[in-house]
Amino acid sequence: MKILRNKKTLVDYIERHREMGKKIGFAPTMGALHLGHISLYEQAKKENDEVISSIFINPTQFNNPEDFENYPQTLEDDLKLLEKTGVDAVYVPKAFDIYPEGLKSKHYDFDGLDNEMEGKYRPGHFDGVGTVVEELLRQVQPHNAYFGEKDYQQLAIIKKMVEKTKLPVKIHGVPTLRENSGLAMSSRNLRLTEKQRKEATIIYETLLKVKEWFKVLSVKEIKERVEKIFKESNFELEYFIIADEKTLKETDFFHKDKSYRAFIVAYAGEVRLIDNMHLN
Repeated sequence: MKILRNKKTLVDYIERHREMGKKIGFAPTMGALHLGHISLYEQAKKENDEVISSIFINPTQFNNPEDFENYPQTLEDDLKLLEKTGVDAVYVPKAFDIYPEGLKSKHYDFDGLDNEMEGKYRPGHFDGVGTVVEELLRQVQPHNAYFGEKDYQQLAIIKKMVEKTKLPVKIHGVPTLRENSGLAMSSRNLRLTEKQRKEATIIYETLLKVKEWFKVLSVKEIKERVEKIFKESNFELEYFIIADEKTLKETDFFHKDKSYRAFIVAYAGEVRLIDNMHLN
């Protein structure tokens, strides 16, 4: 596995493989890798000749500087895991490789996708995501790029950014990988205590109940039940919504011709956990 530590070595590597006619698959990460990330590379390996990873903790998508400071850095372990997975190359840029003119996000028109859910709680977050992903896609020039459905809103935003910037890449969503307990795999899980980790199954279990209730109850009744579950738990519910999968707008009524997804964000102590589930 090649480790590409600056933009020039990456560009040379990409040019060489493109000249050879290789199809390139890519999944960017912020490190602290787990099996959820690995599922992206396993998918990429099936559909491409060359699989590339990147590890870069992007400062412009953190609203809270403490979150950025506390983000787990496990580069050596990450590189070993990527090599074992059969990734061909990993790009580990410095901040100036991505932001040559300083740490500043571009501003995007995401057709309102960024105003929903996470956008309300994390202003500017998606401009940071769009900026880093656009820059990485321009540098890596992949044919296919892979992102997890756990961050479903992020996936929708990236698809919209690619559509608007007309980048020649196909974006693939890969289903959420879960621990045996049902907890969605996330780098943030490393910050949970053993007790919190066990209790965090409440999020997945609640989503399964919502999927059942969706068939027989109104949105209002479902919301009341979810709020009650979290009031009686050790978790603080930041928000629960059911949204149209295309627009991500919260719905208060189910239309037969639309697809819906339930989203939960809750705090275990100071650790913010997110999850979602397709309902129809």
